[in-house]
Amino acid sequence: MSVWLHVIGIGDNGLDSLSPATRSILESAEVIFGADRHHELTSHLTAERRSWPSPFDALISDLKSLKGKRVVVLATGDPLWYSVGARIARDIDPSEILFHPQLSAFQLAAARMGWSLADCETLTIHGRPTEQIIPFLAPYQSLLILTKDATSPAQVARILRERGYGASRLTALAHMNGANETRLDGTAADWSHDVPDFHTLAVACIADNGVAVLPRTGLPDSAFASDGTMTKQEVRAVTLAKLAPARGALLWDIGCGSGSVAIEWMRAARDARAIGVECRADRRAFAAENAVTLGAPALNLIDGTAPEALANLPAPDAVFIGGGLTPEVFAVAWSTLKPHGRLVANTVTLEGEAVLLALRAQFGGTLSRIAVERAVPVGRLTGWKPSMTVTQWSLSK
Repeated sequence: MSVWLHVIGIGDNGLDSLSPATRSILESAEVIFGADRHHELTSHLTAERRSWPSPFDALISDLKSLKGKRVVVLATGDPLWYSVGARIARDIDPSEILFHPQLSAFQLAAARMGWSLADCETLTIHGRPTEQIIPFLAPYQSLLILTKDATSPAQVARILRERGYGASRLTALAHMNGANETRLDGTAADWSHDVPDFHTLAVACIADNGVAVLPRTGLPDSAFASDGTMTKQEVRAVTLAKLAPARGALLWDIGCGSGSVAIEWMRAARDARAIGVECRADRRAFAAENAVTLGAPALNLIDGTAPEALANLPAPDAVFIGGGLTPEVFAVAWSTLKPHGRLVANTVTLEGEAVLLALRAQFGGTLSRIAVERAVPVGRLTGWKPSMTVTQWSLSK
């Protein structure tokens, strides 16, 4: 197919950021889509101007209706890196589109900071909860963050302070490569700058003295608010290993309780998603609190009981059944699970173990028993206190 749609990345220096060929395409466009900032940078061009529609998903139908015209979509920097280009390419044949990337905000920010881009975590909180940065907080970690507006640095600074990273250095890099380029530096502990809306935030993470640093996975039980009923740390680690989190993958956590498995699944891999099914309102409240506190604010909590609550949910890449396993629940989960998906079920009761044994005899898979003992005070001495033994069944489709 011939190309009719051009998605052009543009810098804060406007047409000067474009190659001659790309500039020619833009200047000959009949219709130009973009944000107000993009239209201001190209205000002398005579093409028909269109702003982003609301809802934004209407952009695809608007673009398709213009097929046959010379159409340009303007984005900032690299249109395929946390930008509109990726959204367009999902719904319009890529053979009909030509992308024109320029220097990304991440490249410019790394250059301004003197940081190796390969060693930075590149994140966005533009249109997403700021809490999504939490899993990436670690001593000596460098973060480059695409922001929403002028309020973003203060929100990031608050999160850093609350989690013991008040000494972290923040740099707001505004209008990079433009006439109004500005740099503002400070720490999370004392951040007070007024920042332009259009900026990228660089964070050099520094943990305060004596702060307990949380790992991405293997969180201590004390990190979770709960009523005590939860998949404990050691069992959770084994469970996550069997579930094998992957980027963008979806987990069903059936009987999610305080959400410990679903939240660690989401922390373990970028853009990992999870749906937690839990019939108790108090435990859903714990899960919602934990999701925000531990950096998995996109956890989707469903009020209901399996298998009925599983109807019409998107097909998962993995399923964890932490409680309430029945042949009916397994049947729905297994039939909906994607090919090559993983299913893990844990139980501590004899009745649950009997269900696991019967299902394993029919479907195969691996059975394990996990026994954990923790050292606890015994008077003035110390002894081992065993937890309930967990029987775990895991299999791949």
